[in-house]
Amino acid sequence: MALVEARGLTKVFRRPDKAPGLKGALRQLVVRRFTEKVAVDHVDLAIDAGEAVAYVGPNGAGKSTTVKLLSGILVPTAGEVRVGGVEPHRDRIANAHRIGVLFGQRTQLWWDLPVADSLDVLRDMYGIDRATYTRRLKRFDEVLELGEILPSLGRRLSLGQRMRADLAAALIHGPEVVYLDEPTIGLDIAVKDRVRGFLRSLRDEGTTIMLTSHDLRDIEDVCRRLVIIDGGRIIFDGALTALKDEFARERILHVETAADVPLAAVQASLAGATVTAGDSPRRFSVRFNRFAMTAGQVVAALAGHAELVDFHVDEPSIEDVVRRVYSGELMAR
Repeated sequence: MALVEARGLTKVFRRPDKAPGLKGALRQLVVRRFTEKVAVDHVDLAIDAGEAVAYVGPNGAGKSTTVKLLSGILVPTAGEVRVGGVEPHRDRIANAHRIGVLFGQRTQLWWDLPVADSLDVLRDMYGIDRATYTRRLKRFDEVLELGEILPSLGRRLSLGQRMRADLAAALIHGPEVVYLDEPTIGLDIAVKDRVRGFLRSLRDEGTTIMLTSHDLRDIEDVCRRLVIIDGGRIIFDGALTALKDEFARERILHVETAADVPLAAVQASLAGATVTAGDSPRRFSVRFNRFAMTAGQVVAALAGHAELVDFHVDEPSIEDVVRRVYSGELMAR
């Protein structure tokens, strides 16, 4: 049974539809008009215990709204959601003890308290014994270098320092489920690598992770499953490798021949592929659908025209595929 489960999850926001200025505000008091915006549209999602899932999409796709629904911050307009059998928005205290949440643009630190005091307040709120708290702080310090920022006031932290402190705050009570929204924003390269390694160790220890990030390296390093949301609807849910099968079926074979080759003849022998001239008469590329033909078949066809001096195949990267999905170049087939 899934630890996190959403069925038909929907969230609709209403905003006043009024003209600007005092006249528009007064009219809105009499004639109340609203525009509805569907942020999350009948989302079905199931995450098993110990699974690390990347939840990605373009800005405004519904990622953060989904996380807020799963964490109980927002109440669904329709559908249902359960975390460990609990409805987050109905039993917030029980849900808060089993989840950790980090929003890259918000903080759970107290601005006028030192970071150490903010974490100590959280220790009291969650009822963590002193020995466990000390052990976890030590582990966080090894990864996040907390020692240097514990005496600092929350409002005086840089973005990178605040993210390190907020990550510790989200994990201090040892949650079963962790929702991370842009967890490495503002971090330098060395700290990013340590955070990713730490998240992998949490995953391997059985913590369930739901990660939203525009940094595709975060996704590839931590998650094995990818969910893409766009316009409030899930358009892909599967393994990272399956993403390429679903959205990027084309490969590009770059070729160099020993003699000039008439490209029209090459094109005629490769029905369904696209042949493009290169920077010299002996260099060209062949774009083909790998489900319609293999690279070996393309090479064999080319060998009938001239001796091949060199060739290599371009595989699309996960980052390139996701970017093209966001831009609308690639659609599910």
